[in-house]
Amino acid sequence: MKTIIAKRIWLAESDLRLDASYHLSDGQLTLIAFKKSNIPTKPLKNVTDRIFYGGRSRRIYVNSPEFGLPFIKGADIIKADFSNLKYISRKRTPNLKEYFLEEGWTTITRSGTIGNTAYINKDFMGKAASDDIIRVIPKSIPSGYLYAFLSSKNGKALLTHGTYGAVIQHIEPEHIENLPVPIFPTQQQQTIHDLILESANLRVEANKSLEEAVNYFNNRYSDKLIPTTKVFNKSINDLTFSWASYNNNIECDTIESQIGSDKLTIDEIATDVFAPPLFKHIYLTKDNGHPFLTGGELTQNNPRYYRYLSPKGVKNILDYKVTKGTLLLYKSGTTDGGILGNVFIVDDNLASACLSDHVIRINIPDLKLSYWVFAFLKSTAGIRLLQKLATGTMIPFITPERLKRLVFPKPNEDFDTVVNHVSNYLEKRVLANNKENQAIQLVEKEIAQWQQ
Repeated sequence: MKTIIAKRIWLAESDLRLDASYHLSDGQLTLIAFKKSNIPTKPLKNVTDRIFYGGRSRRIYVNSPEFGLPFIKGADIIKADFSNLKYISRKRTPNLKEYFLEEGWTTITRSGTIGNTAYINKDFMGKAASDDIIRVIPKSIPSGYLYAFLSSKNGKALLTHGTYGAVIQHIEPEHIENLPVPIFPTQQQQTIHDLILESANLRVEANKSLEEAVNYFNNRYSDKLIPTTKVFNKSINDLTFSWASYNNNIECDTIESQIGSDKLTIDEIATDVFAPPLFKHIYLTKDNGHPFLTGGELTQNNPRYYRYLSPKGVKNILDYKVTKGTLLLYKSGTTDGGILGNVFIVDDNLASACLSDHVIRINIPDLKLSYWVFAFLKSTAGIRLLQKLATGTMIPFITPERLKRLVFPKPNEDFDTVVNHVSNYLEKRVLANNKENQAIQLVEKEIAQWQQ
């Protein structure tokens, strides 16, 4: 139970709100802590050059990067992978420069799931961004420090804190311009900023390593592929388990032909391919539960645990825990830019976490072979082959049984090169996330001392 003794002035400032949920909200408690502390604060507008959102116009999408720019929507800014972005027309998008982002900015989602933040690094360059993303340009404080504060539980609570406790559907720049930013001692700000900057650079290096691993397979099997053919002819004798067009994709025939006889199937190398049964979700505090992520949260650049699963609600809790090197596949979703066909791999931070029953696990005992398969399945050819396995009309899904039959190229003379790229990707990704988390924890720890 949480309790607090409300002061008369709080009631006046809240339009005589008497409900405890408002006065005990994280946003309100953060404001109280700021008022009680000796640390000075400044309105966000006073420590920034500009708070705004980008261009707003009708979006015309194109299929080719030759005629368009990758387009980042609000939900994309926290994703680890920009490979599935749609392209917005260069020619038919007015004021295109207003869509771009710059290094060192902090971005904030202003609709949908509001208050999500991202620190802009080199991976965002050359891409257009939605007007659903607020841009914050730092001025008098280090950019990394500002990002760490806005990404902390205190900063996010203030971003989403309504004056009267109402459910916020969206935020505008003017809603957050007076948000109080604590001004830590200069050295403390610099330490936090340096950690965020190191994290941003490591993340770019990690993604570069993954790109090199994936491009190895793109150059061999996907370089001549065209966008999926919608209408084609095929002999009835060549149809697979279904008559649906995407289960008989002729581009997939080309890929399998290119792989040839030097191939293996998932079933030949995996000890298990499965999705656990449905279970009752009972969440506990951190000290008493197992960290838990949904399938959608796997897409995030730096997923942070805020749910902890009770073992009492799950019959076999070990079936839901994952180990390093395990490949993960969300088993349902759309094949048009959705999560279906997107593969993830368990790193050191994700190991021993519990995952949703919507996630298929592929356990490959040989860690290097798991890295090889991961890189192939992240390639255009791998994604096409995965999506070919889908079934269902409204929401396509993949079954573990069909996944076992998926083919991939045997390891060859380039095996170690690809494996090293994936290993480097995982190592730097973990280090990047750890440094970002360390910076945010320094902010949260300092503010927590004011609340005691």
